[in-house]
Amino acid sequence: MQVTELESAGLKRAFTVVVPAGQIAEQRDKRLAALAKDVRIPGFRPGKVPAAIIRQRYGAAVMSEVLEQSVGDAIRQVISDRGLRPALQPKVELKSGGEGQDLEFRMDVEVMPEVPMPDFGAIELERLKASPTDEQVDKALAAIAERNRTLEDIPESRPAAKGDVVVCDFTGRRRKEGAGDDSPEAWEAFPGGSASDMPIEVGGSGFIPGFTEQLEGIVPGETRTITVTFPAEYGVPDLAGKEARFEVTAKALKRPVVPPVDDELAKKIGFEDLSKLRDFVRQQIQGEYDALSRMRLKRALLDKLAEQASFAVPEGMVEAEFAQIWQRVEADLKAGRLDEEDRGKDEEALRAEYRGIAERRIRLGLLLAEIGRTNNIQVAPEELARAMRQEAARYPGQEQQVMEFFRRTPQAAEGLRAPIFEEKVVDFMLELAKVTEREVAPEELTAAPAPQTAAA
Repeated sequence: MQVTELESAGLKRAFTVVVPAGQIAEQRDKRLAALAKDVRIPGFRPGKVPAAIIRQRYGAAVMSEVLEQSVGDAIRQVISDRGLRPALQPKVELKSGGEGQDLEFRMDVEVMPEVPMPDFGAIELERLKASPTDEQVDKALAAIAERNRTLEDIPESRPAAKGDVVVCDFTGRRRKEGAGDDSPEAWEAFPGGSASDMPIEVGGSGFIPGFTEQLEGIVPGETRTITVTFPAEYGVPDLAGKEARFEVTAKALKRPVVPPVDDELAKKIGFEDLSKLRDFVRQQIQGEYDALSRMRLKRALLDKLAEQASFAVPEGMVEAEFAQIWQRVEADLKAGRLDEEDRGKDEEALRAEYRGIAERRIRLGLLLAEIGRTNNIQVAPEELARAMRQEAARYPGQEQQVMEFFRRTPQAAEGLRAPIFEEKVVDFMLELAKVTEREVAPEELTAAPAPQTAAA
């Protein structure tokens, strides 16, 4: 095999590789000979089919297989002989490789960069700490009581007031495409637009904006037509931004009864008494604050690393990452869901900004991977198994199928391994960095900028 280096600039390498025709022919003939031992053709005994017939019938297919394998073998040999660490699968351009010809192809590959190790001891970080207040615990307990409310009949006959619950039947219809009048033919029913015995709080949330407010004043037995417009960002594209009419019939009027926050409420939801429930709620809020503090600290650490990391990154990896990001941006553009800070920017500005984000992600990803590799940070089998079980638990009744899927699909399991590895690398760096703690009010912790990770 003859290898000629064509390019060695930055992270890009290019080679011309020539595999002699004789070597290709030898491999082809071996394959055909092995095939001849087992092939069955009417009129010939097994193993006695003439070589000419074998070549005529199977020569092209075997030649194709031999060329494909020879290219793969040659690429692996070039990578091994030259000590390359490919960032992506090499690109191959076939130059020649027909019958009786040398196999010649061009191989382009981007290699992994040299990643310098940061000075972890020089990184200074601040960890924000917050504790839940009694008022926050009381508010959370009140929300629990609200979720456990009951409904009792309102015996007197009166119009529904804000806060009352109307039990009703309704049928919804949307305006047909192109219909401009208000005739019955201009409206059509849509999936999920009808219900029976539905309790709806007057002025409450959870329905299409403007729906529950129009129930105020309705009395049991009354039928009322309500007109609303689905939000532009509604999850069902066929309904988003569309006008709809609901024919609502009130059947009963009830009032919500919120139980007091006491021992009885605690026992109802599985706690010994109110004190135990209060402790549980406080621990839950504290866990949320601790998780948020961790995310803020991690973001600050990654920002510090990004400032230090200035090495080149493979363009192919950046382009692949950018393509994924831009696909989501384009979807948000079409759906009108762009972030507030992105609205008003032209496509060129958005592309430049998100390509920068893609480059940051790749650079930080490579840096974290190299830190982990250099310091022998690994994900233990039991850690991965625990993550699989946690993921499977999200699908009650299908846990066994999910676990089997992970066993059959290594790339899916790798998707669970990557975040565990990242967190372990972050823990390693935080142990070496200079981290000070500052107690803050919960409002300061929650008001900080939205956290991101290396993959965000």
